[in-house]
Amino acid sequence: MGTTLMTGASRGLGRHAAEHLLRHHPDRHLLVFNRRPGLAAELADRTGNRNVSEVVCDLGSFADIRRAASEVDGPLDGFLGNAGLQMATTRKLTADGHEMTFGVNVLAYHLLLNLLMPRFANPARIVVVGSDVHDSAHNSMGLVPPPRWDDPRELVKPGEDTGKAGRRAYATSKLGVVYLVHALRRRLPEGVDVYSYNPGLVPGTGLTRDAGRIGQAVFGVIGKALVALPVATSPEKAGRLLAETMTGPRPGESGSYISRGEVIPSSSESYDERREEELWAVADELCGISRTSHRSA
Repeated sequence: MGTTLMTGASRGLGRHAAEHLLRHHPDRHLLVFNRRPGLAAELADRTGNRNVSEVVCDLGSFADIRRAASEVDGPLDGFLGNAGLQMATTRKLTADGHEMTFGVNVLAYHLLLNLLMPRFANPARIVVVGSDVHDSAHNSMGLVPPPRWDDPRELVKPGEDTGKAGRRAYATSKLGVVYLVHALRRRLPEGVDVYSYNPGLVPGTGLTRDAGRIGQAVFGVIGKALVALPVATSPEKAGRLLAETMTGPRPGESGSYISRGEVIPSSSESYDERREEELWAVADELCGISRTSHRSA
């Protein structure tokens, strides 16, 4: 019986993906990392499948990530990293003093996947949720500014206290996710695949919950208008496609970018081995990963 570890299973498309996994793959054990206890019981009650457990984990704290990773027992044949943040500012910091969006969306996964690397069975599949806003050519209907890449040491510093800066930081972090996946692909053993996944525009996921009541109301109105358009996907369908990416046939070569269930090229900017390796090295430094601890994590 395989085990899939999942983050971001409490709401939105992640909740639908988790429920789909439990309903359609009852023999697969689902281990959820969540900030608050009780999610596993909710999922079990909702699906009737008790083959689910949880570890409480705050992805905004390196110490908590290390503690949670140490509580994972047995081999993993799947990892689904869905948790992510879009903040209304770039002034909020993680417990370790890094800008919150980049800290959670990029650094937390770098640390967690490095700690879990010895746990992955062969074969195994890792999927980290990205976004099409990583692509500067994708105008996001004007809602999200294009990414602005920089030295990762600069990207983890607090920036402007504006919604535009927060949304740009989100797009930049999703470009970082693609870089992280490409760098990880070069380090994983044969048989362990990693992918970045774009669910597309999914209104109603709670991603803008940091925007305040007025901001949430505005995005809610926009979301209701967008959900009827072909460019949008419902949380239910997006969750099903994400779950099927985890459990279906091998979707493509390791390192591929999957958009709504289909392997496509990511942005031209996202293929940059120099940036990928720089991000990996700086993330090691920021997360406190040494070569020795990397091998023995």
